[in-house]
Order: sequence, then structure tokens, then C-alpha cells
Amino acid sequence: MAGARPLYLAAGFILEEGFALAGLEKIVISMAAASAKAGVPVVTGDTKVVERGKGDGVFITTTGVGVIPDGVNISGTRARPGDKVLVNGFIGDHGVAILSKRENLKFESQIRSDSAALHGLVAHMLEHVLDIHVLRDPTRGGVAATLNEIAWQSGVGIHLHEEDIPIRLDVHAACELLGLDPLYAANEGKLIAICAADEAQELLAAMRAHELGRDAAIIGEVRADENRFVTMQTGFGGARIVDWIAGEQLPRIC
Repeated sequence: MAGARPLYLAAGFILEEGFALAGLEKIVISMAAASAKAGVPVVTGDTKVVERGKGDGVFITTTGVGVIPDGVNISGTRARPGDKVLVNGFIGDHGVAILSKRENLKFESQIRSDSAALHGLVAHMLEHVLDIHVLRDPTRGGVAATLNEIAWQSGVGIHLHEEDIPIRLDVHAACELLGLDPLYAANEGKLIAICAADEAQELLAAMRAHELGRDAAIIGEVRADENRFVTMQTGFGGARIVDWIAGEQLPRIC
């Protein structure tokens, strides 16, 4: 999300005594496949074992090294009044998918995680619009928390349009059933981009031309606001504040 070209990954494993080798093998094979697909090799790592009951099975940490191309200056402090806010596709898929598995919830259609490596999409976006002001992945806390972070970092307000935010019908229905707000649901294959208004359409077209951005949309704009509020025009024509979430809708994933 800083526009870097990733080069290498390191992985550290903390294993609880007695953790099944078959489970570890499944994890490592999955990581290797994801690494190969992304084209970013895991080149080093470390393993530690802790006492039984002290490690909750397994914890994995990763560290990445990359290179930011010349001319790229992406930062959470660069959102400016008049900028447009874009997202590369449907939000909330990952959080609802994980929740449904953890709670053994059954829906008519299967909700799948959106997990994806986004560096290819970012590189494609920068080929068309080099001066992207902000990029951020809306993981924990979802789109709402991420936009509040950006608003505070840049000292601006952000205004969203509910009808423009892409949310799958089954995710929306699941959130309504569970009393959740998809704006706060975690994502693992989505990014938020903020750029100057006169470059927004070009950036949108570039995102939609990529496999991971075909459902991209402009969902709002940056405003001058000393209070740094994130607000939203609802589908009913009213307005609401999209505030920081109190607590977690879903226990911590990453």
C-alpha cells in the first residue's frame, strides 16, 4: 500500500507444543502456493515452540521487503479536499466468510473470502496514475475504520455515498441478519485509493481493466472538515456519521 514492488518475504512460526504436524504441513503447503502465485518468494524464517496451552495452536508473522519506484509518494497524510475515494470491489466478503465458518452459519449461497495479493493491481494503477495520494487496505475495522484513520492523518473529512459502495447482496443480507455493518467488516483483497478529482476517472478505468479491480467504484470524496468526520449519504437520502467502531465485530484474524 506504499506502492512498492515486493521482493522477498520472511515467515516466523510460533508453535504450541503438541500442534499436529499434519496441520503444520497443510499451512506450509498453502503458504508456498500463495507465495508462488504472487511471485514473491519466502526466503527465510524461524520457528519457536512454546509450552502446551501457551500458544493457541500456531501464530505466524511475516515481514516483506520491497522497492518503491521513483516518483511514487503514497501516504495517509496526502488526502486533500476535492479528492475522490475509490475502492477496487465488493466489501465485507472476508469478514462475513470467516464469521460464517467460525459460527457454523449456513446461507443459501456460499460467501467466499476475497483474499488476494494486490501488488499487481497497484503496479497497474501506478502505470496510469502515478500521483495516487493514498492507498490503504481496509482489513481490521473495514472501510469505516480505514477512512477514519486517513481522515485523522490528513486532517480532512470524508463523505461517502451509500448507493455507490459495492456490497454483495448475500453479504448485505448476512450482515442484516447478524446485526452487523458491512462498512466495518474485514477485507483481505480490497484497497482504498484516493486521488485528485481530475484523475479519478482514469484511475477507475485502470482498476476496472485489471482482474482484481473489475468491480471498482468511486464511493466518495474528501472534504475540508476540521472535525475530521467520516460521513455518508444514505440510500434513503439522509446522512449519518461513520464513526470509529467500539470493540470488534469479529475476533482478531490478523
